[in-house]
Parts: sequence; structure tokens; C-alpha cells
Amino acid sequence: MSAAAFSGAKALITGGLGFIGSNLARRLVGAGAKVTLIDSLIPEYGGNPFNVQDIRDRVSVSITDVRDPHAMAHLVQGQDYLFNLAGQTSHLDSMSNPMTDLEINAAAQLSILEACRQHSPKVKLVFASTRQLYGRPRYLPVDEKHPASPVDVNGINKLAGEQYHLLYNDVYGLRACCLRLTNTYGPAMRVKDARQTFLGVWLRNAIQDKPILVYGDGSQLRDFNYVDDAVDALLIAAADARADGKVFNLGSTEVVSLKALAELLLAVHGKGRFEVVSFPAERKAIDIGDYYSDFGKIRGELGWTPKVGLREGLERTLRYYAEHGARYWDPA
Repeated sequence: MSAAAFSGAKALITGGLGFIGSNLARRLVGAGAKVTLIDSLIPEYGGNPFNVQDIRDRVSVSITDVRDPHAMAHLVQGQDYLFNLAGQTSHLDSMSNPMTDLEINAAAQLSILEACRQHSPKVKLVFASTRQLYGRPRYLPVDEKHPASPVDVNGINKLAGEQYHLLYNDVYGLRACCLRLTNTYGPAMRVKDARQTFLGVWLRNAIQDKPILVYGDGSQLRDFNYVDDAVDALLIAAADARADGKVFNLGSTEVVSLKALAELLLAVHGKGRFEVVSFPAERKAIDIGDYYSDFGKIRGELGWTPKVGLREGLERTLRYYAEHGARYWDPA
């Protein structure tokens, strides 16, 4: 990724105080961009001011809910790039509170696009979508031609948000593309609960000498991307016009069972234990079984490929939380 595309550019990040947003902000600031972060700081959604403590004097922060159309109409003006990362990520929460998920992951996305169409038609949008919208895979690895068949409300609404972006690209010429992220992990991820990813809870439990709980029989296959690789993909898609109007999977060449992942995490940490336990009923109902992506499309068209291996990524992430964990799981 060439930093030249972002030098002096104005970039807006929704969910900017969250996990991926804060890591992206750091990279954009380093490339010379003028960065504005939008975050609601709703406790359940992962925003944390500590995530940008080291760059706080180099970014603008707006504590704004993306569901506020008037605020968004103002904030999108004059932006060159909009990285649309804000969302409700919990699959369980989407089932227990579906209307909130609809408001954030679908209705607010349409409102953001309307704001851009009316007030910032030259902006380039990159939407953070999810592999969850594929549902239970019919074949592996899952490519972009795989049918979308979500197993939860979150997946349905993320699919709607994605389709809105593609529609506005095709009909209104508002440049937009979508990245279907797989399991992303790394520093600044939410670790107090499993609302972002189960791996966050595993990391916290390992550091706190608590058992890691592996649901099912542990044979489920997954792929993972370290956050730096996900940020690379976001930047490449933003800077390359060949991405406009398209959907791309992210993924990894490493596919690992959950049991093997737990073993690797504890090996890297040097201690700890895990237990294979039965699925809670509410999780079993929306579990997708084995999943890993075919990311050949983004590799072939945009040149993206992950660089950070799973062991190295876990090592980096464990070091981060060993030092800063209290900022993420201590209520104080």
C-alpha cells in the first residue's frame, strides 16, 4: 500500500475509537492524512479512548452516533475517504435485540450513504462487512460466489448494509466497496466479553489464569487475520479504483481447528489450560460450523495477501494485553 494516496487527504472513520478503527487511524496518521474519528462510545460496542491515546493530538474525535443523520451530514462534508466500520457486532445481541441491530447495521448505513450522496459525492467509501452473512458453508473455502444465507439477524442486516453500498455505487456513482472480514484479532480488540470475537475472551482468560472454554468438540475450522493485515486491505481498497463496486473476502492461508488454536495460544503464552465444553443452546443455534475463506479475488485484483502468521499475531496480542489489559477488562 502506497502512503502517497493518503498524504494530505481527509479521512473519516466511523467506529474510530474501536478495535479496527483505531488501528486504521494510526496508519492513516502515519501516512499524513487528516483523520476524524466518529464513535458513540456506547459501552457494548467496543469504543475505547485508550485505543488512540498515543495519537490523540493528531486526530479529531467526534462522539457521535451514526444513527444521527444531521451530525453525519455535517461530518461527511469535504472528506476524501470514509471507512465505514461502525456496527453492532454481537450475533447474540442481534437475536435478543434485533431492532437495534437493524438501526445500526442497516438503517444507519443507508442514512450515511444518503449524507454522502447529498453532501460529499466524491468521497470513497470502504464498508467493513462480515463473513457471517454466508451462514453455514455449502462448500469450502468460501468464495464471493457462495450464496448468502445468514443464520442470525446480524448477518441479514450486515448484508443489507453491504448491498446499500453497492447500490449507491452502481446507481449514483458514489464510489464504494465492501470487504467481508473474517475473524480479526490483535491489540485493542474487545476482550471483556465475546461481543466482537470469542478469541478476545480466550486471550483475557489466558492472561488471568482462567480456563479457555472451547465449545462443541473443538474440531470446528476457522481462519484469522491479524489487525495489521485487515488494515492493509482497507487501505488498498480505498486507494484502488479497481475495488469500486465490488465485494472482497479477506482470509488466511492458515486454517486451524478451535482446539488447535487453544493449544497454540497457551503454548505461546507459556501456561494455562482449556476445557472442551458443550455449546450453550443460544450459541449452538447460530453456529456456522467450519468456515474459512477463499481470498483469491482480492489477492488477484488488488494484490492483498496476509503477512502476519497466527503464532506471531498471538504473540503480539498477548504482549499488548499483558501490559495494557486493565484498560480493557477492569470496569474502573
